[in-house]
Amino acid sequence: MNTFFDTVPKSALYLFLASTLGILIAYWVVSFFIKKYGKDPKYLLPNGAFRKISRPILFIFLSILIRSQSLRTLFQVEHHEYWFKKTSTILFIVSVTWLLLNLLKIAKSIVVNNYDVNVKNNLKARQIYTQFNILERILMITIIILAAGAVLMSFESIRDLGVSIFASAGVAGIIIGFSAQKMIGTVLAGIQIAIAQPIKIDDVVIVEGEWGRIEEITLTYVVVKIWDKRRLIVPTPYFIEKPFQNWTKTSSDILGTVFLYTDYNVSFDALREELTKILNSTDLWDKEVNVLQVTESKQNSVEIRALMSAKDSPTAWDLRVLVREKLITFLQQNYPESIARNRVLLEKSTDNNNNS
Repeated sequence: MNTFFDTVPKSALYLFLASTLGILIAYWVVSFFIKKYGKDPKYLLPNGAFRKISRPILFIFLSILIRSQSLRTLFQVEHHEYWFKKTSTILFIVSVTWLLLNLLKIAKSIVVNNYDVNVKNNLKARQIYTQFNILERILMITIIILAAGAVLMSFESIRDLGVSIFASAGVAGIIIGFSAQKMIGTVLAGIQIAIAQPIKIDDVVIVEGEWGRIEEITLTYVVVKIWDKRRLIVPTPYFIEKPFQNWTKTSSDILGTVFLYTDYNVSFDALREELTKILNSTDLWDKEVNVLQVTESKQNSVEIRALMSAKDSPTAWDLRVLVREKLITFLQQNYPESIARNRVLLEKSTDNNNNS
């Protein structure tokens, strides 16, 4: 150790210590302001945010220290200047990328935590969740690709090779472009879903004849959780190119219908009173819509539609099942003759009467 410090110029040692001290002070100042504003209610950061930010910042300052000439002079490796600078550049790019990805996650958590998807009226929350989930993936992929490109372009040999390849690969690029057209269209459909939002997380939809909820939305596919716990994987262009039912596009409340087919001599007023009685006896009804109408008259029966409202589609389903069962039971017990049936009228002919 004594031999090492005897051979090292004092000015280089002092310069290195001053550089290290300056970087430590800069890191401490940045950490101080992050903690200060992180505790402020106006700029309140989520738990663990300081750790996510401080680590990449430390490596950024470390990359600056590696690039300093005082470090090379201190260790007497001035002839390795190229590798020190290249290491510093790569470490700086990786650290900045790390910092940007963590800042993106922190920003998402700050915004998303202000909305609760578990409340009754969660339309706004589901819109925010959908937008930020998709946009986060887009930005993360973009940042990583740009960072990888910056690292590769920092090497002159790779940069020259890349320029020559791009200059001579025009035809190949066109072929690849046509081959990747479908994939690009799928990604663009995912971006369009994030902006236009024909569907959102937790939306109730009818897709390919299946009833379910939107469980996950990515750039290339959407996961629909079917009512019986199956998962339907649907490509994102499907929701742009084909019609489908979205029961919670603007609100979660929905109307439910129950159809009955009865004889012509049924008492409509009695059915209306019974419907009101059934709805008032259950918490499934939101007390908005209560209608019973004759919607069709056929040769052997009449079609009666009971219309009712509920706060969301699962509740509406349970309410429809309940009302259908109660109305059928009411007809069986009070108006059994009103249940739809086929009639056969038998008449004796005149000739048979005369012969008898």
